[in-house]
Amino acid sequence: MNTENSFELLFLGTCACDFSPRLKTDLKNKFDKDARRSSALLIDGHMLIDCGYHTVESLGIAGIPLSDITDIIITHLHEDHYLRENVQAIADAKSEPLRLWVRDGAENSGYANVDVHYMTQFEAYDICGARVTGIPANHSPKHHPQHFVIERGEKSFFYGCDGAWFLHDSFKFLKNKRLSLAVFDCTCGDYVGDFRAGEHNSIPMIRLMLPSLKTIGAIDENTKIMISHLAPSLHKPHDETEKIIADFGTVAYDGLALTL
Repeated sequence: MNTENSFELLFLGTCACDFSPRLKTDLKNKFDKDARRSSALLIDGHMLIDCGYHTVESLGIAGIPLSDITDIIITHLHEDHYLRENVQAIADAKSEPLRLWVRDGAENSGYANVDVHYMTQFEAYDICGARVTGIPANHSPKHHPQHFVIERGEKSFFYGCDGAWFLHDSFKFLKNKRLSLAVFDCTCGDYVGDFRAGEHNSIPMIRLMLPSLKTIGAIDENTKIMISHLAPSLHKPHDETEKIIADFGTVAYDGLALTL
């Protein structure tokens, strides 16, 4: 359980959507750094960021009862981040309504035992004792994408999986935030020239962004930098990727627990 000004984070999934066939065979009941599941982050044991293909399975592997989840906040409506049947499975396990948070304009009717909340961009919401602000993400617009800045006391972190670079107003919003942690989409690997640069980051793209984020005070020398949402087909194995980015950060992996 978190203390007043801390966060307990558990990475339940750190993959883009090219999933390993091993997930259907020898990895049904365990995490593996090189066979990642669909992207999801558990905060303080009861708030989820995203609920995609594997999230219910990942909660089971981590030993988290579905009934413990009180809130799900969604980055966007692609099914590897937002699978309605898994949201409903979590709601069905609860006696009180599950709270579902999505960007305004997203249609989310037809649930049972779910209270849907619509998030206006750049407006902070009190969710489980934290200030959660959705900011526009550079990803498929029709799927209502957003990144998150989550704050409690002196602790704050950025979670930006599925989205490239920063849109203008989102970059301005981060000015002087002095984030404790920044988690970046890194769908693409250690190379340049990928056609996905309009909606996904690569390692060189993140290297370019970090000095600018320091210039505006969004991050500093104390900020922990992590990459997540990796496409295994576009990256080297986990241990090699750790060495590649050791100059600026670390690689998230399924099952990673972190106190912030």
